Amino acid sequence: MRASREDRAGARAARLLTEALAPTVLVTALPLIAAARVSRSAGQFVLWGGIALTFCAVIPIGVLVHGVRRGRLTDRHVGDRTQRARPLSIGLASVAAGLLLLAAVRAPAELFAVIVVVFVVGAACALVNHWWKLSIHAAVAAATVAVLVPLAGPAANLGWALVAAVGWSRVRLGDHTWPQVLAGVALGGPLAAGTFLALA
Repeated sequence: MRASREDRAGARAARLLTEALAPTVLVTALPLIAAARVSRSAGQFVLWGGIALTFCAVIPIGVLVHGVRRGRLTDRHVGDRTQRARPLSIGLASVAAGLLLLAAVRAPAELFAVIVVVFVVGAACALVNHWWKLSIHAAVAAATVAVLVPLAGPAANLGWALVAAVGWSRVRLGDHTWPQVLAGVALGGPLAAGTFLALA
């Protein structure tokens, strides 16, 4: 009985971490954090943050929700690797459109770099997932922390504990293996850091 209660508690904790630190949540928060840091007025934040939010989060998340409602996707996390190509492609096209708009309104380099990171990491995940089910949760979590460290300071290194927690949650729920999680971290972290530092 005790083991059963512990198993249920572990499953609930894993589900909470998976939902709270899902890629959709992180790609919503990170551009807004960047926009808040570089904006010198409310108007700039609304303009730059609004573009980033719309094209990095609202449209891609809308595609996922629509796909689930239509029965084209099994769930919002797209657990079936064979279903990932279409939503990832549409999401990348949306982010690319957002980049063009941010360039047109002369958004600051740091914000532009964050959105390029979203695109590059998303493209890399899409490419790998064509052949193998890499953990996008782990890749995006690692990419987020890798960008927050130079963007917000050394204290953001505490976020690596959350990356580990996300990895544990994906394995605990049976959605990924540890090699898939570790591959996601190895892809997302260095790729995001290198891209951001090259552009910011």
